[in-house]
Amino acid sequence: MSFEVLISLSSFGAAEVGRHGQLWCSQLSKRAGADSVEVRGEMLRDAEAELPALNGLASVYSSPEGLWAQGGWLDSAALKRGIAAATRVGAKRLKMSIGDFQPSSHGSLWGLKVELAETRVELVIENDQSVRAGTVPALQAFFEAADRAGVSLGMTFDMGNWHWVGECPLQAAQALGQRLPHKWVAVPLGDSVAPWRAVLRALPADVPHAIEYPLVGDDLEAVVRTQIDFIRAARA
Repeated sequence: MSFEVLISLSSFGAAEVGRHGQLWCSQLSKRAGADSVEVRGEMLRDAEAELPALNGLASVYSSPEGLWAQGGWLDSAALKRGIAAATRVGAKRLKMSIGDFQPSSHGSLWGLKVELAETRVELVIENDQSVRAGTVPALQAFFEAADRAGVSLGMTFDMGNWHWVGECPLQAAQALGQRLPHKWVAVPLGDSVAPWRAVLRALPADVPHAIEYPLVGDDLEAVVRTQIDFIRAARA
């Protein structure tokens, strides 16, 4: 079985990324055995300098912006910014949430189709932590509308995010989370009480697998290597 294992650079935490930068985290991830990384747009300190330096290390660029702005109109400017950043970093995929997609937004799907026809960057949709863009009904409605409009889109399935919107993670896919008194927190798969193995079995085995939970420790490279090995072994 062959699949990519990549590290979402948010896994290192805002403090660590802020101290060292995403290039440092990317290089550490590669030394630890990651196939590639996911660059986080919201954690860039100086996009003009950082994006070119990261070229060749990343396969995904994660945009913090939603595709549809509040009110339900397609945010073409946000999409263009995401595509431009993904192109500069050499990423083949751009990850975004649907944002405020509404029934009134269906007509603007043709605009999205036109935009995507002009780029080689693949757009994938992630379930986020909001009701409007992270619940099963919202995403089902979106993908059904996109399919009818002839817009073929992949999905990034974030196992942990379903908890934040009160969804059943096992039905939606599966969870990566541990319940604390007032919030959900992301934890390594091996520490999760959720039936994550069942979710992995329900998902395609040959798609990229991304680590997006806290990676911390005195020997950070060893921590990352251990988690990469764990993901590969879990799929063996």
